[in-house]
Amino acid sequence: MWSKVNISEWTARRKGTLSEVRQPVEDIINNVRNNGDSALFELTERFDKVKRDSIKVSREEIEKAYESVDPSLIEALKTSKKNIEAFHLMQRPSDMWLKEVCPGLTLGVKTTPIESVGAYIPGGRASYPSTVLMCTVPAKVAGVRKVVCCTPPPINPLTLVAADLAGVDEIYAVGGAQAIAAMALGTESVEPVQKIVGPGNVFVTTAKFMLKDTVEIDFPAGPSEIAILADETADPKFAAADIMAQAEHDPNAACILVTTSQKLADSVGSEIEKMLPLAQRKEIIEKSLNNAGYVVSDSLSDAIDSINEIAPEHLSIQVADPLSALNKIKHAGSIFVGRYAPVACGDYASGTNHVLPTAGYASTYSGLDVMHFMKRSSVQIIEREGLDRIGDTVETLSSAEGLFAHCNSVKIRRQN
Repeated sequence: MWSKVNISEWTARRKGTLSEVRQPVEDIINNVRNNGDSALFELTERFDKVKRDSIKVSREEIEKAYESVDPSLIEALKTSKKNIEAFHLMQRPSDMWLKEVCPGLTLGVKTTPIESVGAYIPGGRASYPSTVLMCTVPAKVAGVRKVVCCTPPPINPLTLVAADLAGVDEIYAVGGAQAIAAMALGTESVEPVQKIVGPGNVFVTTAKFMLKDTVEIDFPAGPSEIAILADETADPKFAAADIMAQAEHDPNAACILVTTSQKLADSVGSEIEKMLPLAQRKEIIEKSLNNAGYVVSDSLSDAIDSINEIAPEHLSIQVADPLSALNKIKHAGSIFVGRYAPVACGDYASGTNHVLPTAGYASTYSGLDVMHFMKRSSVQIIEREGLDRIGDTVETLSSAEGLFAHCNSVKIRRQN
């Protein structure tokens, strides 16, 4: 179960293939497109074994959820929300900045929120109130006018409470590819949104890709993963605990240790063997550990090269000089520095976002942040003096391109 792996083979295996589920997802999308709410009711009953009278969650259901949630859990959600809000407020740019670059020519950027966002919240094996906060609090910080959530029924009360605390405008009891189709295309009950964010299984991810010409999406966010960069100074118990934590997410979760020490790799394997029999989600972890393994590198530099090749969703750095290693990391979704920085802190309470690109997409995508919910417009304020400064350049280049009306739009102003 715990053995040496080939990085290229491990990376290819975790990517999987979306094409395997393309046809059933396409059938679901067409069903929702053609039949609206009736398709959502039918698919919810088929896949989730739940029959509901309405797609939208009522205020009464939300109030009832509060009654069944322990007050200490509500306080924990409030603390998590506060920290997420604080971190993402630091990311939010000013609404507009302007700078005079030369007399008569002022340039700048105006940043505005998008109008509506749909957040997909997974269900099934566990409740994910933390994901509700991660997907929706940054949207609210950005100033998105309407934020909605879709999540499979039956919905855990914690999920409903988290959505309410985050200020979500509407909650829909629908999951899977059909939820993505509903938010993208709209139905009688669900208004279409401009952008869909949030993690999900292969069906959800495939639906997002298939509908991205209709609706903007964030990035591929599939089964969770961790890479641990460690040397001989790392504590094998800590590394093993981090692997177990990631493995309990999903049978398809992927975990890899990249180390300079064979002794550490062996010790981590021994610690996993000790922890596994005591794990409450043992069945899931056992399956996930089939996707786990380690790589022993000749040097820390080689190990860092391997991490950059993997481009992991989560990266834990457990080496003697972690900040030096951090400076050399190019590709990772979220980075946890030092032996006392478990990924679980980023999942719940540090304030950073845990909705991250998986399967190597951290090499080209950033994790969810405020800018996923905003757009930028360039601004130019040009006075007569500024037009004269750049007018000759515009006239010369536009004429060279044969766009003579462009040239004239400048020339006519300079002649008057």
